[in-house]
Amino acid sequence: MAILKVAHMGHPVLRAKARALEAAEIRSPEIQQLIDDLFDTMAEYQGVGLAAPQVHASVRLFVAGFPDDAEDDDDEDEDQHDVPQMALINPEITIVGRELNDDWEGCLSIPDIRGRVPRARQIVVRAYDRSGKRMEIKASGFTARVIQHETDHLDGRLFFDRMKSFESLTFLPEFARYWSRRDIKEE
Repeated sequence: MAILKVAHMGHPVLRAKARALEAAEIRSPEIQQLIDDLFDTMAEYQGVGLAAPQVHASVRLFVAGFPDDAEDDDDEDEDQHDVPQMALINPEITIVGRELNDDWEGCLSIPDIRGRVPRARQIVVRAYDRSGKRMEIKASGFTARVIQHETDHLDGRLFFDRMKSFESLTFLPEFARYWSRRDIKEE
């Protein structure tokens, strides 16, 4: 298992559409190792999701979740502890309803920056798990947000491509000082 180098905004891999994995590839030692390394890298950088393109592997795969043994260090979003550990391959999202949730996002590929992003509050995602089994997950709230954010990476999108306004785009120290306790009404 290894900690992989995270691509930062500006690297072309983050703007390319990742290729789907074939069934035989999913169970290959290379993809299984990539999944393990994604989990390790995500944990190392204290993320709640990490897509393969973020570590220079342009395939439709991401991991998400908050480790059961992680320390609670007053994270900016307590809901992240509710995201179950998962590896999703070739995900396809269906939005459920019209309700949007406008909330803060950050990204390991855009370090130390936060912005408010509108996302569907409820989704259904169909994907393959790491054993190649087809699965369906109904997600809402923060878990739905993470799945949508990571799936965007597979399509070459970054979170501020979805922002309605850049007024909330802020560096992390300013976020902590001025924004984290501020209640901003949804539009």
